[in-house]
Amino acid sequence: QVQLVESGGGLAQPGGSLRLSCVTSGIFFACASMAWYRQHPGKSREFVALISAYGTLNYEDLLKDRFTISRDNSRSMVELQMNSLEPEDKAVYYCNAVTMSAAGRVETYWGQGTQVTISS
Repeated sequence: QVQLVESGGGLAQPGGSLRLSCVTSGIFFACASMAWYRQHPGKSREFVALISAYGTLNYEDLLKDRFTISRDNSRSMVELQMNSLEPEDKAVYYCNAVTMSAAGRVETYWGQGTQVTISS
């Protein structure tokens, strides 16, 4: 059974930092492309950052100067360091994994989400 479990969300002040973590199980993590998305209330889920199995990075343009994605294959974990937080960063953050099955099918998995709230 595949599981993606996020943690690290919570309340932060404007200008503060949070570090989100996503621990996975049930997938061949080293071969998975991992990403973070977020969803604001009443809006569609939007892309935040991605790190491929090869370590290639991709960020939403407006976030790349403040957010850093990283992965630890030894712990099957991906993290998102968020600095200089702004009120607009308030959202539910989701961990995403994209893998290839043995049959050659692309498989996509999501975590349950972790709430990030920005307030002074």
